[in-house]
Amino acid sequence: MSWHPVPDRAAARTLGDALRRIGYTEDAVIDLLGEEAYAITRDDVPVGERRLPESRLATVVRALFLQQPVPTADVTHALGRAAVEALEATGMAAAGDEVTLHGRIVPVGDLFVASDDFPGEDAEKDAPDFVAAYTPTSKLCDALTPRGPVDRALDIGTGSGVQAMLSARHAREVVATDVNPRALAFAELNAALNGFTNIDCRLGSLFEPVAGETFDVITANAPFVVSPENRFAYRDGGLEADQFSELIVREAAGHLSDDGYATLLVSWVAENEDESEARPFDWTEGSECDAWILPIYALDPLDHAVRWNVHLAGQPEAFGQVLDRWTSYLEELGVEVVTEGAILLHRRSGDTNTARVDVVDDDLIDHAGNQIKRAFEARARLAELADPGDLLDERVSLAGIVRLERELDAESGLPTETGAIVQIAEGMNLGVEAQPRLLEVAESLDGDDSVGGVIDATTERLGLSGAHAKRLRREALELVRELLELGAARFA
Repeated sequence: MSWHPVPDRAAARTLGDALRRIGYTEDAVIDLLGEEAYAITRDDVPVGERRLPESRLATVVRALFLQQPVPTADVTHALGRAAVEALEATGMAAAGDEVTLHGRIVPVGDLFVASDDFPGEDAEKDAPDFVAAYTPTSKLCDALTPRGPVDRALDIGTGSGVQAMLSARHAREVVATDVNPRALAFAELNAALNGFTNIDCRLGSLFEPVAGETFDVITANAPFVVSPENRFAYRDGGLEADQFSELIVREAAGHLSDDGYATLLVSWVAENEDESEARPFDWTEGSECDAWILPIYALDPLDHAVRWNVHLAGQPEAFGQVLDRWTSYLEELGVEVVTEGAILLHRRSGDTNTARVDVVDDDLIDHAGNQIKRAFEARARLAELADPGDLLDERVSLAGIVRLERELDAESGLPTETGAIVQIAEGMNLGVEAQPRLLEVAESLDGDDSVGGVIDATTERLGLSGAHAKRLRREALELVRELLELGAARFA
């Protein structure tokens, strides 16, 4: 890049204070520019600018969010002279007659995130050390990270430092690593912008700067893309196939403290669809961690290549060459499927650890930290049971927001129950299909009676006996176990 951020802490604090005073928040930007504000590209800027009223806050949005030149007098009126000087001191802007931003300062919630220009622009994509602000994968990593008071947290491939800052609200100390010096400069600048003094930024590849150290929470939204290139610091890991992701998973497990959690955005390959999750199962086996494998996208080589090079779609010749190179690379490796998703780890002592797979829709995932904690805590307790049937003696209650849905078939005139779903209406928004009669079991899980007692009471209400009663008992036990493992229920 032709410019470099300057992590001047004093100037950054001055600028951050000014932005907080004027109310420069994510909600404020959306109020001014609409619900699609964060999807704006450079081509959309003229329309977005026309939506802005004449106000001090709109002046800030025009300059910092839309990255438009604004008269220095207007920015000074909005933020104060010291803040304008701070924009220059941090390298974020040049101020003559107009204030012109070199990058952007985008509010994420009530945080401020300085980064490079609009993502997806060809000129910026050509820069190997491009640093993005808050991408969809940033949001996903945040949503899938358990939060709570901890001693130490680690963010691998920190980029602009977003995940490090989110962890810094709950941790005594956060270490953020990145191999890209510009990224660390942004991370240090953003820490100061937001008043964090507990973030330690260290230059180096992945876990190398923290050799021998352990952490209670680890996040990684590092370059996980399966790519034949080693061009972009934010995208390409530089190792063959999915070896970069494998390294992250294996190293993260070794750097987790007892009872620690890791949220790792990664990708993996498979030679056929029937074994699409074989690789992450292998990576987590013997890790002394329970694992939750969450596939999001499973794409063939061409779709995968298009997804990560769509910014070249307006250049047909270059686009075609890149697609040929990527698909040939994957075909030579024998790859039929490339999956992107998350791997969650919970380190715990015990003779055996468990791993499960659930396909998730990233558009439906909201803050799932509490659900994830409940799920791993339940799996640890389940592992202590000597026999699966011992669950019948335990008391279990529903947790979080759970929706019970019945499916009716009215084609013949008289509605008939044909199925049911127990839906977790929060977090990952996962659902469990069940027989309609099992909804009575689910809604009776209040922790007052044992699971066996709840099943017996339901059996009696439904008038079941013999083989029908045994079947209900077996299906209900499976449902309760599934709800526990998904974090939709907890041990009382």
